[in-house]
Amino acid sequence: MKAKMLGLAALVWFILASHVLAGQNEVYIIKVADAISPGTAEYIKSGIETAEEKAATAVIIELDTPGGLAESMRLIVQQILGSNVPVVVFVSPSGARAASAGVMITMAADVAAMAPGTNIGAAHPVGAGGKDIDGKMSEKVINDMVAQAKSVAEQRGRNAQWVEAAIRESVSVTETEALQQNIIDLIALDTDDLIKQLNGRELKNKGVLNLSDVKKVVFEETLRTKILKTISNPNIAYILMMIGLAGLYFELSHPGAIFPGVIGGIALILAFFALQTLPVNYAGILLIVLAIIFFIMEMKITSYGLLSVAGIVSLLLGSLMLFEGSTPDMKLSLRVLLPTVILISGFFVAVASLVFRAQISKPTTGSRGLVGEIGVVKKALKPEGKVFIHGELWNARAKEPLDENVKVRVVKVVNLILEVESADDDVFSGAQSKSVS
Repeated sequence: MKAKMLGLAALVWFILASHVLAGQNEVYIIKVADAISPGTAEYIKSGIETAEEKAATAVIIELDTPGGLAESMRLIVQQILGSNVPVVVFVSPSGARAASAGVMITMAADVAAMAPGTNIGAAHPVGAGGKDIDGKMSEKVINDMVAQAKSVAEQRGRNAQWVEAAIRESVSVTETEALQQNIIDLIALDTDDLIKQLNGRELKNKGVLNLSDVKKVVFEETLRTKILKTISNPNIAYILMMIGLAGLYFELSHPGAIFPGVIGGIALILAFFALQTLPVNYAGILLIVLAIIFFIMEMKITSYGLLSVAGIVSLLLGSLMLFEGSTPDMKLSLRVLLPTVILISGFFVAVASLVFRAQISKPTTGSRGLVGEIGVVKKALKPEGKVFIHGELWNARAKEPLDENVKVRVVKVVNLILEVESADDDVFSGAQSKSVS
């Protein structure tokens, strides 16, 4: 029995050891050649987590970025600092850059490397649309970013003074200057050269890198990540949500239109998919939903425009409160918010007005549209006969006999039979009243 247990334990150990050894012979490569966004953060996070699960030797992030969202950069930095697998950030290929948010990501790496002909720096924060942040907000954002960057640089033993200058003064340096100023650890021609230089390198708290005969595994973006990278900008997510709500609202007010409902449903799902990665204030969402309810009530209740005004106010307040990011790049741009609110509010009010007018207007088609119309008797009503009205011959009946060619008015329609009365009396009464006066 003991022999069997020992044999089973040995087999389990052999399987686990084989898995670990196989995993340790792999280097995961994450290629980032885009702005830093929630989609990019998701992509890097997934790549590092997969490398940890596979017990890979290291992760190499090939970075070429103009910068991006500060919140997404923070998530990436946290993921790199907390990784059990060594993370190498390699600014490549030649001509690439690690600007703005890319500086902090490079500083956070266990090993920072650059290819010839690359540059790093210009990390001064800007607001939405690339505009400078004004006033006290600028001071708060810059001081916050400097504190984080210096902390990360000191943790990795890099030049904290240069990082502060890159944020406050937007300084930028080449790969050679970066190596001389202790901003990066090495310069490599390409990924293969980088792996050769990393082999045997000792890392703090992570041992010695053994990259002999290592297998390179390129971590591919999933369709989910590609979609998220496209739509995860707060302004795009907001516009998608407004399009979705407008489409569904139109479909509910005009059932059977189909196309607006389909487009609205797709846009709304994409918006919610993007909102999951953004700092959303749920009070803002509730106010936007309340605005839609007000617009729908406007179709049912005669409020003389008060519900529409309440809807517009709720929509504006909800839009302003929707995102609660600590930096301007995670908030809605006023250049997007105001035109969108005006257009969507105008659309909702216009649709509600059309529906309300249709409800209170007199029917012009069908059996209800015949009530009150004037026709001519074609077959004497005794009490039933035929009446010609609206270019059609209808079965009709009257309470008193009416001869042919007498004008009649439709009182109501019952089972496709018109109930009519004489219209000549009104004409006579009108003429008589005029003569008396």
